Amino acid sequence: MRRTCPALSAGCPRAARGQRSGRPGATRIGPDHLKILSADKRLRFPCRRGARHGTARAPLKAMKLAQLRRIPEAVTDAVRMRGTEAQDKPLAEPVARWRRPRIVLAGTGAALLALLFGWLIHGWLSTGQVISRERLRVASVSRGHFVRDVAADGTVVAAVSPTLYAIAPGTVTYAARAGDTVRKGQLLATLDSPELTNEFQRETATLDSLDAALAHQRIEIRRQILTSKQQADLAEVTIKAAERELKRSQWAWDLHVIPERDYRRAIDDVATARLNFDHARETAGLERDSLALDLRTKRLERDRQALVVSSLRDRVAQLQVRAPVDGMVANLAQPQKTLVPANAPLLTLVDLSAFEIEFQVAETYAGEIKPGMAAEITIEGRDVPGTVTAISPEVRQSQVTGRVKFDGGQPQGLRQNERTAVRIVLDERDNVLRFERGSFIDTSSPAVYVVRGGRAVRVPVRLGAASVGEIEVLSGLDAGDSVVISDMRDANQAPEVAISR
Repeated sequence: MRRTCPALSAGCPRAARGQRSGRPGATRIGPDHLKILSADKRLRFPCRRGARHGTARAPLKAMKLAQLRRIPEAVTDAVRMRGTEAQDKPLAEPVARWRRPRIVLAGTGAALLALLFGWLIHGWLSTGQVISRERLRVASVSRGHFVRDVAADGTVVAAVSPTLYAIAPGTVTYAARAGDTVRKGQLLATLDSPELTNEFQRETATLDSLDAALAHQRIEIRRQILTSKQQADLAEVTIKAAERELKRSQWAWDLHVIPERDYRRAIDDVATARLNFDHARETAGLERDSLALDLRTKRLERDRQALVVSSLRDRVAQLQVRAPVDGMVANLAQPQKTLVPANAPLLTLVDLSAFEIEFQVAETYAGEIKPGMAAEITIEGRDVPGTVTAISPEVRQSQVTGRVKFDGGQPQGLRQNERTAVRIVLDERDNVLRFERGSFIDTSSPAVYVVRGGRAVRVPVRLGAASVGEIEVLSGLDAGDSVVISDMRDANQAPEVAISR
């Protein structure tokens, strides 16, 4: 087989003729092959133009046939990359008796894997979420006695805690300090008020003058009454004298010793005397009524002034601030020897013998809590019975304030503003289907998760009244069901949730 000179691309004329000849089986060697072959020192490339190539000097006919046969092999070895053919050895054929059991086992394992994978896929498709059993809190639905109540935080407050104010502007001087235990009527502070003192003295002087005027009026009334009575008495005496004169005139007229004119004058004198007496008596009565009215007016003026003086006397007495009840001085509102205005707070007194509990609940319970309801007060681990005494009609920040008093005596050792817990019973019923109330379940919950085997199924329910620890079931659940009462918001309302171990 003829081989083409490696210097074909360099312009060898023999190679060019070989290309033009187009004989089959001729191998073309390009410049890249020539570089590789030039690096192989075992080969010699004969060519008539040896001077040009510098590697072959003998003629082509003198080249051995063996060298010519090694040219394609050298080119192939130079181009091929080294591999691991020398290290790879074919394995012997396995024994025929082992082929069939291995195939059976492989098929069985593949079938089992397919079944397991299909079961897992079915569980994953039928269950939207997976949750650990350790995260779940489960409550059992049961039927029994249901107590509906409301829990609230309370504070111990004094039922009687009066704050004393300044009755008038003045300088305050305290006789007690904050924290002192005082008795009723004990002096706590003194106010020096010159303005109030001067006003009291002026009004007292006015009252004295009115008392003198009233006494003078009484004397004048007595004098006028005596004058009126005197005139009536004189009129009565005149009547008697006229009647005697009429009797003498009648005797003389009967004897015809006096003229008729004198007799008629005697009759007129009697009538005149009687008329004067009647007028004098009526005038005395009117004068007496008028004097009584004047006296009453004077007395009313004096009484009014007496009330003013009495009020001022009380205010002056209140300049000495005294304890209205037995208790303890809570705080002093003003510094010592300070000039305070009228109605300024001076101090607060706390009655230690009358404490109540002030609580706050949500406004949704305001309409259900009524005065007189039973309550349970927890103080330092002790349960004390109580009764709701008042509930405020005002709502502040969605809260309603109420008061609870102690039943059967106040516990010892209570302190102002001490924290307590209050439980108010709203309703009690028997034979009610209920379960333990969780933090994430309320009366408005439309559905709950019920544990059934290894799954938690979302079941629509209708819930009723709720208490502190339990909630009523109206429909959707049966006694013995296990309800998940822990947080299930991660389930995203999935129909079923798988429970992992």
